[in-house]
Amino acid sequence: MNTLTADQIRELNSYSIYVDTPQHPVFTLADLQDHAKIADLIQVMKMVSQSPDEVVAASYFMRRIGMFFAMQLYNLAAYDELWSGVAEDLRFGAVEEFGNRTISMFIDSKDWQMVDEDERQMHIRSILENAHAVITSLRTAVPLSPLTAWENIFGFWLWQYHVLLSDPGSEMEARDDLEILKANEVWTGIHTHSRFASYLNGSEPSALLNTTVRKTCCFSKDVPGLMRCGFCPLP
Repeated sequence: MNTLTADQIRELNSYSIYVDTPQHPVFTLADLQDHAKIADLIQVMKMVSQSPDEVVAASYFMRRIGMFFAMQLYNLAAYDELWSGVAEDLRFGAVEEFGNRTISMFIDSKDWQMVDEDERQMHIRSILENAHAVITSLRTAVPLSPLTAWENIFGFWLWQYHVLLSDPGSEMEARDDLEILKANEVWTGIHTHSRFASYLNGSEPSALLNTTVRKTCCFSKDVPGLMRCGFCPLP
């Protein structure tokens, strides 16, 4: 167990992740992984975000939980630490951010562990498996493209690896982690090859900022209070 610093807590908050109890809890990661519950949870996502339909609501939610998976990789590169709680301990709550109703994440500050250097690939694989489990569960109830869902996560990874690789204090670790994410073997059983390598298409993260790197639209333009994202491929 590690004690988070005030700076780390502020960084978590920037990812819409908080270390207290949600005032308006809606579900947990364990609930999301339960296929019997997912249709009802998508209705909650739709109601909170005021999305026009279930596909938009599910895509919107993948952008929210994408920040959690991004936070995990950021902390791995910057601090050699990861959140290590169980699925029931990742809680989601309805909140208001910047005047919009949305869903944020809540975790316990004690659920953190140091990561040994020789375990980095194992932990990155675990992050991919958790993301894949959520996407698979959502797709049992709505026809959300898996590529759209993954691209909703990759947008955060693109920015943070731009930041991490530009910082001498995290550059080495970030480079190692990026190469793991680009390796086909870490995606075995999830996809036939590294989806993130395909997303980058041979470019460095910094080179893809402010470009139409996405192949699909995330539908943020259809969520009240949000705008079309800067990576959108639509004309």
